[in-house]
Amino acid sequence: PLSYISKLRAYVKHEAEKNKSQWKTMGPAKVAVPSPNDFLQKHSKKPKLAPRKKEKDGKKLPALSVPQRTYRPVIRIKKNFINRNALAVIRGVPKKPRPFCVDSRQGDKYLLEPSGLVPKYIKKKDYGATPKYVTRRNEEIKREEKEYEASVAEQLKKRAMKQLSDEEKTSLLQALKKKWEETNREFQCLPVLTDTRYKRMHKAEVELKLKQLEHDIEALEKHKCIYIANE
Repeated sequence: PLSYISKLRAYVKHEAEKNKSQWKTMGPAKVAVPSPNDFLQKHSKKPKLAPRKKEKDGKKLPALSVPQRTYRPVIRIKKNFINRNALAVIRGVPKKPRPFCVDSRQGDKYLLEPSGLVPKYIKKKDYGATPKYVTRRNEEIKREEKEYEASVAEQLKKRAMKQLSDEEKTSLLQALKKKWEETNREFQCLPVLTDTRYKRMHKAEVELKLKQLEHDIEALEKHKCIYIANE
């Protein structure tokens, strides 16, 4: 049978031979012979610096980062630290020892200043004075109380509430007490045996009146200012 032949065989062969050349693996066919004038010289392979540009039109070249030949570094004088420390110790003020307290036979000691035995805080200028934040807080409380009283008074004015005077209050108290005495006398005159429904209801009604009168009298005597709403 006939073997299979691809349709793209010619195209693949052309692409494979397209980039090939005769010197791909063996080198060029002919090598140029160097002329005797181009002989190897000394230091010819070293990199050469570009020639320095001259100043043009009065423009100065940027300063080099390398110091100039005329630069002379400042020579620092060495200090004698031993002598300087010795003089500082001789001329210095001696350090005072910290006071301490011994409280046992074995010599156990502790510092006296943080122990609380030395009157340290009473020597301050502001000792015994009220702190600023306390005075500020008291002022804020007083101001809030005044604002609250002013708001209550304003609300009372808006509601048009009438304040009872002292004469009206005393007369009202006397009337309530007189009414309580009459109701109490009526309560004492009630029969002891409440065998009917009407007697029980009448006794409960009189007791309720007495409680209400006692509550009103107590409220009037307890509060100084009494307001009456116009409703």
